Amino acid sequence: MTSHTAAIHPAPGTPCWIELATLNEPAAQTFYTGLFGWRYHSKSDPATGTYTIANLGGVPVAGLYRTLPNQQPAWLLHLAVANVRSAVGWATTLGGTVLLDPVDIPGRGSIAHVRDPSGAIVVLWEAPDGWAFGTDQPGMFSAADLNTWDGDAVDGFYPTMFGFTSPQVGYAPGIDYVEWRLDEPVVYRNVMGDEYHSTTPPHWLIYLAADPRHGTGALAMRAEALGGTVILPPFDTGYGRAAVLADPSGARFAITDRSRRDPDWRAEVEDPDDD
Repeated sequence: MTSHTAAIHPAPGTPCWIELATLNEPAAQTFYTGLFGWRYHSKSDPATGTYTIANLGGVPVAGLYRTLPNQQPAWLLHLAVANVRSAVGWATTLGGTVLLDPVDIPGRGSIAHVRDPSGAIVVLWEAPDGWAFGTDQPGMFSAADLNTWDGDAVDGFYPTMFGFTSPQVGYAPGIDYVEWRLDEPVVYRNVMGDEYHSTTPPHWLIYLAADPRHGTGALAMRAEALGGTVILPPFDTGYGRAAVLADPSGARFAITDRSRRDPDWRAEVEDPDDD
């Protein structure tokens, strides 16, 4: 994905925002400020009560809010849609389940929460004109993987909704990892195998960019010092050197240094749930 700081009428299917549902928002703010240097401002929100926007260098990079009833701490991915109400109808036709009906949010467009046919939650967002979203710089969104148990279910859902093509990326035996593309890579889909615990729910894994001057290893160590957990220590991929972390509330995310790409990588999957 090309580095940019604004999403004006982003193409449907394009990641256009990320947000964190957390048990303890003050603790989360302290953690991500220590990790990436984020700054915050809050406003009222009809869906969550209070909604905090994280900024880096004056550019919005993520949203934060306290978990809603029966909601687990997690990072959520927003995919752009041209019309959220039409998109929700289409998603339902394709086997999705609406968890939050379309809500109009002053200054932030319209959103809906949908569970895809495999069980992963995604936010469909009709973004307002000129909404800014920082990506592909240190401390900003870099990529997203959909980890699912049912590749066929999601391959019939997202590519049909958004017109993605789906070239295979994984080459190792037993690996089913595809790249969903429009004119360029948009998001990725991974079928979880025996390397994951059977209780791992389908989920989106959000990647945030590490500063190449310090690297993934140093950032993972800083996360631990700030009260987070290293779920999967730094490892090399064809997209950069990555690590999987959890913040103090347990919300998982990944970090990646795209300056450290392994040209010999072939989608060999490590075990993020190996205790």
